[in-house]
Amino acid sequence: MKELEITSRLIVYEDIDELPEEIRGLMQKAVEVRKNAYAPYSRFKVGAALLLDNGEVVIGNNQENASYPSGLCAERVAVYQAGAKYPNVRINALAISAASDNHTVLTPIPPCGACRQSLAEYEVKQEEPLVLYFMGETGKVVKAPSVKDLLPLLFDKSNL
Repeated sequence: MKELEITSRLIVYEDIDELPEEIRGLMQKAVEVRKNAYAPYSRFKVGAALLLDNGEVVIGNNQENASYPSGLCAERVAVYQAGAKYPNVRINALAISAASDNHTVLTPIPPCGACRQSLAEYEVKQEEPLVLYFMGETGKVVKAPSVKDLLPLLFDKSNL
């Protein structure tokens, strides 16, 4: 028998003002687009903004549907839009912000499992880390230097 220990590296900023200027602007876009999320059922709104290697910013927000699970998370809306519009452009960073109509979200909210898997696909495709920054409505911001820090045993094309 062999024991395997897996560690993740995360960096925590006290608030959005501590972020590098370019990332702070990206997070502000995520906050703005979050407000337009279509979330009449969960009342939990998420915004995402991707910074591409060509300087473009691609946005997304969650889109719910009465026929669960037909909706889509903000992260996947953004990454799929980037994949469709800029298929061979590297994703440098992803900013995510979440808020609830029911209470103030103070905890940084990471991508769900389905989004982690989708993001892993793009990270593997571009052969370079995709840096993630995530926060709640206000407060601390967490940086994951790679999707692998959130999904260390990823399933990708090498498993097929």
